Amino acid sequence: MELLEAFKWRYATKKFDPNKKVEQEHVDKIVEAAWVAPTSSGLQPFEVFVVSNQELKNKLVPISYGQEIVADCSHVLVFAAWDSYTAERIDGIYSQITKEREQPSDRYQAYTDRLKSNYLNRPAEVNFAHAARQAYIAFGFAIAQAAVLKVDATPMEGFVGEEVDKLLNLTEKGLKSVTLLPIGYRDEANDWLVNQKKVRHPKEKFVTEIA
Repeated sequence: MELLEAFKWRYATKKFDPNKKVEQEHVDKIVEAAWVAPTSSGLQPFEVFVVSNQELKNKLVPISYGQEIVADCSHVLVFAAWDSYTAERIDGIYSQITKEREQPSDRYQAYTDRLKSNYLNRPAEVNFAHAARQAYIAFGFAIAQAAVLKVDATPMEGFVGEEVDKLLNLTEKGLKSVTLLPIGYRDEANDWLVNQKKVRHPKEKFVTEIA
């Protein structure tokens, strides 16, 4: 499916068919799309947790304001960002980069020193907000890939982050949940939104041409 047409096909699914599971190869492609997404300075300051365990999905319902879609969907992708930047995290990714590119270990020393100078002197809350914005880029890539595969997805911010972090032991990993992405297949007979027109701001209001 052509990308723009896939975007027009997709919508924020309100009712998943709990009996239809997303094929593993499709799940893998959706996750890989998030994995290859661009991030600031290539730091990739987030992780993705793929939840298919039904007991865990059921436990997400009360901490997602009663939204049953997290239980009925096939998988829930949890995007969790670093709680802050550290020297170890910055050095870790650049050590991997130089090894995989077969470059001298100090190839990016001046650059990582600048990153540390900028990031390590900021409050953790500021760094987390920056990391969360990077996670959102990957979140968008995952939604796009799901649409191309005709897998339904629902972007979600309606959840209690601290409770999700506790449920998935994210705090111990130095992470905080940012967004949830339930994926699965729509229950066309019971989803009120399935056949509704997609409505957006008029393009003349949305787009301003500056020549």
